[in-house]
Amino acid sequence: MQARNPNRRQQILEVLAGELESNPGSRITTAKLAAAVGVSEAALYRHFPSKAKMFEALIEFAEESVFGLVGRILAEESDFDIQVYQIASMLLRFAERNPGITRILVGDVLVGEHERLLRRVEQFFARIETQFSQLLRERAAGMDSQKARAEVAALANLLVALISGRLAQYVRTEFRRAPTENFDAQWQIIMRPA
Repeated sequence: MQARNPNRRQQILEVLAGELESNPGSRITTAKLAAAVGVSEAALYRHFPSKAKMFEALIEFAEESVFGLVGRILAEESDFDIQVYQIASMLLRFAERNPGITRILVGDVLVGEHERLLRRVEQFFARIETQFSQLLRERAAGMDSQKARAEVAALANLLVALISGRLAQYVRTEFRRAPTENFDAQWQIIMRPA
């Protein structure tokens, strides 16, 4: 009896992310994925009980990567403005480097899949918004501006909307329009003191 390839699970996920990138706008079937990996559909199901579990594993990768980097930014930088900027730009760079996973985060490949995947992506962005809110609240506490304190939730939501919009644009343009394009100029406009 042949032993299972311990790297096969990782290979399946890498091929799935690659297929999502190289076939923008198209649905990835398990038959197509199995052919791209070079295994049977049954072999795929030995590693993942469903395609939804494959997508979930890629969402987990995004969460671990992004929130690991958020933790590092918070540990290495003490200025709140710089922390917020670095987190926002890191999210855009992560998307740019992982176009297939960006399709999952935007949700276009999740249409018709299990609803829990959409909720998981929703939680990902809610967690980002909570992180922005916390940092912006701490930033506003150090300012002598009631207006800045009152606008924390609105600004945190605007930042998430900007990021998710840039990701959607990246997917919509079939990865031709980078999410980081013009971001620094937009950042200056958004964060300009009132």
